[in-house]
Amino acid sequence: MSMIRDLTAAVRPSLRHSLRKTPTTYTSYDPTRDHSASSAVVDCAVYRDGRRIDDRECLTPRGAMRQVRESGGFAWIGLHEPTEAEFAGIAAEFGLHPLAVEDAVHAHQRPKLERYDDTLFTVFKTIHYIEHAELTATSEVVETGEVMCFTGPDFVITVRHGGQGSLRNLRHRLQGEPELLAKGPSAVLHAIADHVVDGYIAVADAVELDIDQLEIDVFSPAAKGSTRGTDTGRIYQLKREVLEFKRAVTPLLRPMQLLSERPMRLVDPDIQKYFRDVADHLARVQEQVVGFDELLNSILQANLAQATVAQNEDMRKITSWAAIVAVPTAVCGVYGMNFKYMPELEWKYGYPMVLGAIAVICFTIHRTLKRNGWL
Repeated sequence: MSMIRDLTAAVRPSLRHSLRKTPTTYTSYDPTRDHSASSAVVDCAVYRDGRRIDDRECLTPRGAMRQVRESGGFAWIGLHEPTEAEFAGIAAEFGLHPLAVEDAVHAHQRPKLERYDDTLFTVFKTIHYIEHAELTATSEVVETGEVMCFTGPDFVITVRHGGQGSLRNLRHRLQGEPELLAKGPSAVLHAIADHVVDGYIAVADAVELDIDQLEIDVFSPAAKGSTRGTDTGRIYQLKREVLEFKRAVTPLLRPMQLLSERPMRLVDPDIQKYFRDVADHLARVQEQVVGFDELLNSILQANLAQATVAQNEDMRKITSWAAIVAVPTAVCGVYGMNFKYMPELEWKYGYPMVLGAIAVICFTIHRTLKRNGWL
């Protein structure tokens, strides 16, 4: 811990010094303009008593924070894949911890909940289901993204990575519920968690349909005219996608339990009750995903067993035909030997009799093997 404190003490002064040397400029949010070309800020607003303040000063992070400090309320700043330079000014303005800032900029983080002084840092993995006409051995089923949330006493900063998981509709919905937004930044944190978990539920339902279809294909291949053993690649691919889904869901269980059970100064007690509902939904999705993984294991084992059984059937057929062919081979081999004194060589009906005997024996063997299920 002392090493972390020393590192923090060394990084923060240098960061502030660099910011004093190079002042950061912010681009005002304009909903009619694409900000991705010039700024990572996709939306910036101040909410007071649950309502958005219509003031151009609130369209920049620095102006929004000035409004909050002067008149109260809280600021909600949304960013999409910011660079270090784009996020440095905001981090200094709101006093964000350098370790959390590094995680937010570079992404690829495990879902987690961390507390830095008066700020909660939460990482969510977003999941998007990719529509496909038919599951193949190379199909992508789920696509992941990330949403990082900095929650302070009077601000919320959301950092999104990936092409999916936009929070624009969520923000508009919350603005239609001023009594909920009046609870402060923790209401936004809950809404984001609920939004992410609702996405998990929708994806879980879609993946379940894929597994059901795969199960039908594996256990009734004749209906699809498929070749035995060709479903192994599809099963393995879907299992990999479910594993990626599991990595997003399972680590989030502990953070949701903490937010729903442990009293926190930054979380309104009324909002904490709603986190329990999110935690329950997440636990249900986690059970589904674990069940998917186990079911796919069973389907994969059944598919491999089917392939083994099919190979055994093929070997039995080959062995049966080899036994039938062995009869004429043995008889013809005996009469193919060049000896003068052999049975029935001088008899007129010897040749037809031998052919008839071969046919009768082969027919008897074939009928016996077929009756026993070998042919």
